[in-house]
Amino acid sequence: MWIETLHPRSIELGLDRVQAVLDNMGLRRPPYNVISITGTNGKGSTTVMCETILRHAGFKVGAYTSPHLIHYNERIRLDGRTATDIELCDAFERIDAARGNVPLTYFEFGTVAALVLFHASKIDIAVLEVGMGGRLDAVNAIDPDVAILTAVDIDHTSWLGHTREAIGREKAGIFRHGRPAICGDPSPPKIVAAEAARLGANLLQIDRDFRIERTPTDWTWRMGEQLRSGLPHPSLRGDYQLYNAACALTALEMLHPRFPVTQADVRAGLLSGVIPGRFQVLPGRPVRVLDVAHNAQAARSLAATLKQQAIPGRTLAVFGMLKDKDIAAVIGPLTNVVDRWYPATLNVPRGATSAQLIESLAAAGVMAETQGFDDVRRAYAAALADAGEQDRVVIFGSFHTVGDILAALGKN
Repeated sequence: MWIETLHPRSIELGLDRVQAVLDNMGLRRPPYNVISITGTNGKGSTTVMCETILRHAGFKVGAYTSPHLIHYNERIRLDGRTATDIELCDAFERIDAARGNVPLTYFEFGTVAALVLFHASKIDIAVLEVGMGGRLDAVNAIDPDVAILTAVDIDHTSWLGHTREAIGREKAGIFRHGRPAICGDPSPPKIVAAEAARLGANLLQIDRDFRIERTPTDWTWRMGEQLRSGLPHPSLRGDYQLYNAACALTALEMLHPRFPVTQADVRAGLLSGVIPGRFQVLPGRPVRVLDVAHNAQAARSLAATLKQQAIPGRTLAVFGMLKDKDIAAVIGPLTNVVDRWYPATLNVPRGATSAQLIESLAAAGVMAETQGFDDVRRAYAAALADAGEQDRVVIFGSFHTVGDILAALGKN
């Protein structure tokens, strides 16, 4: 894609470039409302829950997410449909004409394109997923009416820092003075509250200002005297999805005067909100699970969900990762769940080789004989050949890993 060549670096945090282009295009102050969502994990799921509930309530919603699994178009949804090639190309041409000599990065170009298409589609509200961090991410060039921070853990350390406190500071940068800032991390870094106070945001913290009450069959969201009871579990699997759902409901409560949603809207939105690659279970035998888990927190959640959904047979893991991730921290939580590993080289510039993955497995104490594969599809084929009907094949480690298998299966 030609926009990848316009900036000398693929990632360059900072708001000056994108703000200048948005000002040139008259897009800096959008006529629609905005929910911005950041977090180490959970932001994509929270985005789709906000989107589907609002759409069931009859509102025209624009959603921007990243990265994509198969097609770039997946990143921009206009009232439930993905942007077309023609729409994207038109937006890119308009941006190229407006940017002058400003060298936008790949992600910045895509962010501005989303805003161009939202404006043209006359949406009522946009739900924007932050790409990395928050404070200096291109999405933060737009002031949100409500900001959500789903969770804070260690990831993208080269850009965001090596501690939860440092990363939390970057993510809290999407908070705005006088506006709701929702935190769904039950144990957030202390800097999150400090930054909310410094910025003058109205911090709403899970287990303090709003909470989840579980029963075996349903759950309740409660905030003060406000509650929604008898709610179905989200279609997105994993107990942690209740935290994401609670954040979404709290955000919508903050917008209630302008965007009222009924109990029926909430129920329908939770049940219909689907996002590929988040503990996605494919039909048929053996059981096949796809999950984009690529950091320690996500790996712990994946391991917990796999344990909750026990099977009579073995669990076989097909995994490929980026070499700049903490591979050992991702393997660790899964060593007691996975019976056999199928490490695969990711054939992208940042991809780790199967040899590097095997080395990390050995360091984690996985001593069984492990064969490496030149690509994810060969590893997947080998796992399927080895799997019996009572076994389970899990594909995880990166958006690239999951996307490659979905593309091979024609799930586009």
